[in-house]
Amino acid sequence: MTAIDEITYESTSRFAQVRDDLRLHYHEAGVGNDTTIVLLHGGGPGASSWSNFARNIPVLAQRFHVLAVDQPGYGRADKPTEHPQYFVHSASALSDLLDTLGITDRVHLLGNSLGGGAAVRFALDYPERAGRLVLMGPGGLSVNLFAPDPTEGVKNLGRFSYEPTRENLEAFLRIMVFDQSLITPELVEERFASASTPESLAAAKAMGKSFSSAEFEKGMLWRDAYKLRQRVLLIWGREDRVNPLDGALVALKMIPRAQLHVFGGCGHWAQLEKFDEFNRLTADFLTDGVE
Repeated sequence: MTAIDEITYESTSRFAQVRDDLRLHYHEAGVGNDTTIVLLHGGGPGASSWSNFARNIPVLAQRFHVLAVDQPGYGRADKPTEHPQYFVHSASALSDLLDTLGITDRVHLLGNSLGGGAAVRFALDYPERAGRLVLMGPGGLSVNLFAPDPTEGVKNLGRFSYEPTRENLEAFLRIMVFDQSLITPELVEERFASASTPESLAAAKAMGKSFSSAEFEKGMLWRDAYKLRQRVLLIWGREDRVNPLDGALVALKMIPRAQLHVFGGCGHWAQLEKFDEFNRLTADFLTDGVE
């Protein structure tokens, strides 16, 4: 077992050519543990697996084989601009990654926001490969019953896409969290450097466009949520201003084996704002022997 302080960006960084036209980047830790968990990050500007899960990976790797994947268009993964509806795109890329790595057993999936939607799409499209799901404010599954659309977070995301400035990025990041001290100048600079490259901007526009493409219904995951047969843990921040808490209600009703955990004093990044509790909750859910 690798010590927590030995798990760094460099020590866990990997690349895999999953198709002729697609190379993915991911972080791997906990090699040798029996159960694989795949972490899928959110879709904000400059997001990546490490930016979303850097503090969670070392803890989860004490019990699981962890794959934290940069989804296509993000982090150090390739950034294609011609692709199907994004959830389909990301789910098929993950399937190809598992094939490339020779992982044939079911994998648990943990997804935040956009990554939550990709995790659900993976479970729907590849049900034989998907174990339990931990979903934090998942895109496509969240249906706002009372909160207005678009939400504050979606509006700020649109502003950055239209005018990619540091100020607009910082405004978007501040919507993500309840605890404003988490948005440091260093975080803003790191995310802006990644988000403002021509390749990242083009990929983000292609991702957004895919949600209004001919396959847009593939993104309406709540319509197929009743098909999920595995146990599903929904995690929400009570102060989430991207996918507000009322968005959990349809998913909670539709998914046969769903449970919901709500953190007070928490925004869209539960894995960061409620770090210790989140790690314990996730690990206990995934190792509970009840099937």
